Amino acid sequence: MADTHRGHLLKILGVGFGLAVIIGNTIGAGILRAPGNIAAELPNPWWFMGVWLLGGVYALLGAISLSELGTTIPRSGGQYVFVRHALGEYAGFVAGWADWISTCGSAAAVSLVIAGFASALSTPFAGRETVVAIVISTAFMLLQWRGLVWGSTAQNVTSLMKALAFAVLIGAAFILGRSSTITASAPAAPHALLLALTLSLQGVIYTYDGWTGVIYFSEEVRNPGRDIPRAMIGGVLSVIGIYLLLNLAVLYVAPIAEIANKDFAVGIAAQKIFGRHGDTVFRLLTIVSMLSTVNACLLMATRVLFAMSRDRLFAAKAAEVNVGGTPSVALLLSALVILLFIVFGQTFEKVITVLAFFFVGTYALSFISVFVLRYREPDRPRPYRAWGYPWTTGISLLGSVLFLMAAIWSDTRNSVYALLLLAASYPVFLMTKRLVR
Repeated sequence: MADTHRGHLLKILGVGFGLAVIIGNTIGAGILRAPGNIAAELPNPWWFMGVWLLGGVYALLGAISLSELGTTIPRSGGQYVFVRHALGEYAGFVAGWADWISTCGSAAAVSLVIAGFASALSTPFAGRETVVAIVISTAFMLLQWRGLVWGSTAQNVTSLMKALAFAVLIGAAFILGRSSTITASAPAAPHALLLALTLSLQGVIYTYDGWTGVIYFSEEVRNPGRDIPRAMIGGVLSVIGIYLLLNLAVLYVAPIAEIANKDFAVGIAAQKIFGRHGDTVFRLLTIVSMLSTVNACLLMATRVLFAMSRDRLFAAKAAEVNVGGTPSVALLLSALVILLFIVFGQTFEKVITVLAFFFVGTYALSFISVFVLRYREPDRPRPYRAWGYPWTTGISLLGSVLFLMAAIWSDTRNSVYALLLLAASYPVFLMTKRLVR
């Protein structure tokens, strides 16, 4: 393994990696599960497709705004960096810890999904899902330990595999599949439709989550002023295109009533297209497409902990970088948390559910940061300025606030847990400051 005591972050990444990490991190298990839930809430093809488009617009407006922050403050670490700079250490502490833990949890969850599908395909893996998930996560950790070149190459390759796998499925649906009968339920009462739209949009926004991927590596991008906006906006547009085409492909071969409430609507589509081989094709698609998500989550989690450690919100040793450009201690600690999540299995799902509240909360803080920095530092160089500011940023912020209000309304218990966790975080923040001083 590389020497962990001498090295620095390497400025070698470009637009290609930015696109790969956004596609790899965003397109995960959510797009395989969410369509069935949303079809149950909105059993009308037009509303169904419309909510996917609306979620994409939210992500696109967010990308337009956060690209400005990524180019104005080109430091690796994700949204934590912007929130801390604009709103102070405590806000950054909350954003950073929530991001780090939930990103590690996401990597663990996806590793378990891969292991579960692998066990169904191969008898030797049956009953060994935990071991398989640990092997997958450890393999990516060892790969990234060798350096950023290895980690970024793995991201590029696995994301390309994912994009090709979905392209093949979408193409096969329209070429080999038979068109289903378009059916739709009668229009719901206005209040019922509003509730259904709210719940559906929550699921869609969670499925789009991950479009911020490239800003975790701002310091490592060769030309952040040019490449970050191109990667952010291009990545989001690519994800929107894949999601819309995939959902259209599913609706093309399967009536919306048939996929409603199904765990894996894409799996139903695969069976319609490939017959008795459909289940195997779907499981292989899932395994191939999920590998890039594990690698991306581990890369990103490492950068968040590295940035917090560099700012003395965690042990300074976690800010060490090896000769390959990898924050090695932060990588080891992130991998350890992922392994603990895997071992504890469903026990950690409650933690992730609660922390999901902070996903959009952190987005809201980042959008506020755009306004704060425009006011407080008007003369600061901005290689890229958000298109349509303040309207685009304002709409994104309003959407985040409305989303949080809807989350409190529709999932009150977990929202209360999240607010209690937020209240408890302040004494932890003060203790951390004293310990690492």
